[in-house]
Amino acid sequence: MIKKGDPKVIRGWIMYDWANSVYQLTIASTIFQIYYGNVTKTASGSEVPFFGMHVENTVLYSWAIAVAYFLIAVFSPLFASMADYTGRRKSFMKIFTWIGATGCGALFFFTGRNIELGILAFGLGTLGYAGSLVFYNSFLPVIAEPGEQDRISARGYSMGYLGGVILLLFNLLMIEQPALFGIPANSAWPARISFLTVFFWWIGFSQITFRSLPKYTFRKRLGQAKVLANGYKELMMVFRQVRKSARLSLFLVGFFFVMMGLLSVMYMAASYGQKEVGLGDNVLIMTILLIQFVGMFGAWLFARISGRIGNLKALIIAVVIWIFICFGAYFITNAAGFITAAFFIGLVMGGAQSLARSTYSKMLPETTDHTSFFSFYDVMEKLATVGGLFVYGLIEQSTRSMRYSIVAIGVFFLVGLCFLLLTLRKEKMTDFQSISPR
Repeated sequence: MIKKGDPKVIRGWIMYDWANSVYQLTIASTIFQIYYGNVTKTASGSEVPFFGMHVENTVLYSWAIAVAYFLIAVFSPLFASMADYTGRRKSFMKIFTWIGATGCGALFFFTGRNIELGILAFGLGTLGYAGSLVFYNSFLPVIAEPGEQDRISARGYSMGYLGGVILLLFNLLMIEQPALFGIPANSAWPARISFLTVFFWWIGFSQITFRSLPKYTFRKRLGQAKVLANGYKELMMVFRQVRKSARLSLFLVGFFFVMMGLLSVMYMAASYGQKEVGLGDNVLIMTILLIQFVGMFGAWLFARISGRIGNLKALIIAVVIWIFICFGAYFITNAAGFITAAFFIGLVMGGAQSLARSTYSKMLPETTDHTSFFSFYDVMEKLATVGGLFVYGLIEQSTRSMRYSIVAIGVFFLVGLCFLLLTLRKEKMTDFQSISPR
C-alpha cells in the first residue's frame, strides 16, 4: 500500500525537476541552440545537408523538436496505459530518462560536420525529456494528497529552475573562462563538455528520485487488447465530455493557439537573436538568463493579477502582451531591442503557462477522473508544440527569414486571443443566466 504524504518520497519526486530541467535550459534554450547555430553556419549560408536534403539549419532544429513531441503526443497514451496495467511507472520513467540523458551526452561528439548525429541526438534528448515528464507528472496524485499537490508541484518547479540555472552558470563560466579549466581559448570544447555535464547531472540526480519512488504503483486489471487501446479510449471519452461544454471547448481552442506561439518562442528565441539580430553568444546567454529571472517575478505578478480580476482576464492580458512582443520583434535590429523584448517575454511566459493550466482546472466538469482530463490537456500542449514549430520552420524555409515566422507566431496569439474573448463572453452569459430571475 502506497502511503501518501511521505516526506522522503515527496523530496525524491521533487528532485527529478532538479535533475531534468538542465535539458531545458542548457540544451534546448541556450548553449546547444547557440553552438548549433555557430557550427552549422558557413560562408555560403546556413543551409545544411541532412540525409541528402538541404534545409535551413534553424528549420531542421525546429522540426527535430516537432518530431520528438509528435511521437510523444501519439504514443504517450499507449505508454501511460501500459504503465497503469503493469504498475511500472518508474520503469517507464527510467527508460525515457536514459534516452534523454544519453541523447544529450551524445551531443559531445557533434562537431557540425556530422549534422545527422547532432540532430538525432538532440531529438532523442527532447524525446526523453518530454516522455519522462509524462510519468513524472503522473506520480503526483499517487504520492500526495489533493490538497498538497499544488504546493508540492510548485516546489518541484522552483527546484527545477534553481538546478537549471546553477548548471548553466557553471557551463557559462567554463565557456567564458576556459583557462580556469585547462581548456584552450577559442575552442568548441567548453560547449561540448557542457553537453556531457547535462548527461551526468540528469542521470546522477535522478537516482535520488528513483531510489525514493515506489517500484510499483496501482495496477489496472485490463485485458491485453484494452491495454493497447485504453489510453486512447480515455482521451476520446474526455473529448466527448469537452464537446458538451461550449465554454471549455472555446477555451481549449484558444489554449492550443496560445501554446503554439508560446512554446515556439521558448524554443527559438536564441536562434532568432543569433540569426536575425546578429547577437553574440555572451549577449544571448545573458538574455536567456534574464528571461528566467524575470519569469519568476512574472509568475508571481500574474498570480496576483488573477487573484484580483480572475484567471481568464489575467490570461487575456498576458496574451495581448505576447501579441505586441511578436509583432514588435519583427522590427528588432539591435541588442537593446532584443533585451527589451526578452524582459517582456520573461514577464508573461511563466504567467501565461501557469494561468492556462489553473484556468483549465477550474473549468473542468464534476469528475473524479482528473488524470484523464490532464492527459488530454498534455497531449494538446504537445500537439501545439508540433504545430507551432512546424509552421515556424515551414515559413522560414519558404521565405529564408525568421522574421516572417515570428509574425506567424503573433497571428497564433491573435487567434488564441479571439477564442479566449469568446470564452469570457460565454462565461459572462452563463453567470448572468444563473442570477436572472426565472
